[in-house]
Amino acid sequence: MSAATARRRGVLALPWIWLGLFVAAPFVIVLAISLSSAGYGSPPIDFFIGWQNGHPTFNINLDSFELLASDQLYIRGFLNSIAIAGLTTLLCLLVGYPMAYVMARAPARLQPLLVMLVILPFWTSSLIRVYAWIGILKENGLLNGLLLHLGLISQPLVILNTPIAVQIGMVYAYLPFLVLPLYATLQKLDWTLLEAAADLGAKPWSAFFRVTLPLSWPGTLAGALLVFVPASGEYLIPELLGSSTLPMISTVLWTEFFGNRDWPMASLIAVMLLLVLAIPLLFLRGGQATAGRV
Repeated sequence: MSAATARRRGVLALPWIWLGLFVAAPFVIVLAISLSSAGYGSPPIDFFIGWQNGHPTFNINLDSFELLASDQLYIRGFLNSIAIAGLTTLLCLLVGYPMAYVMARAPARLQPLLVMLVILPFWTSSLIRVYAWIGILKENGLLNGLLLHLGLISQPLVILNTPIAVQIGMVYAYLPFLVLPLYATLQKLDWTLLEAAADLGAKPWSAFFRVTLPLSWPGTLAGALLVFVPASGEYLIPELLGSSTLPMISTVLWTEFFGNRDWPMASLIAVMLLLVLAIPLLFLRGGQATAGRV
């Protein structure tokens, strides 16, 4: 094997080494903890793999699996997380697609400024931004003060610590993740196709749905995934803007780790959340590969 081939293989091996060390290995460790039993030491677990009389022993604990499948708290947490993440993705699409479209059609000299305005919130801490929404949404906050001043309401609205507050915070936090990849896709479109569609008699809305929307599908899908996947495991926003009546799986996981110190259950929740998110992505990738071959 020549030196050039060895260097090429070494470069190609780097991503696999990275994935093995920082993705596969942590997942295997978490999976091993989920199969173990809760203990009283530090860490508070009794690993299912042991060593006795010179031979390995296995004591797999499936109690966490049974509890996860039967306890309504965990089921509600999963369902609430998926529902809120899905609604967040939909709202980000409804708000972000027009934003990305306007940015892509804006004059070239204005587009860098518009992109900077979209990423501007990232220049501050996410914790500070969430606390800012607390000041806006609380009963004596800026929003209620403005509505009372305008005479639109007669008494303050209760928004904070409700699902509405969580949804507002989630859309605000994840909107740039959809706008930026969608803008990058729309910017590369050949806008003369819309002119050709108009010359052939297509109305603007018809040209949009039959030309622009299909061609922007890759950016739309990428942005939707960038919103849905992290939103499903969001912890900070539901914890600060939500309430105990809307448990999400991230808050349940935190309680199991640090409150109950039940690491096997917390690890199992993390594994199941990863599988819930990964399996649809694998099917989607398989469908795209099949469509590409066709």
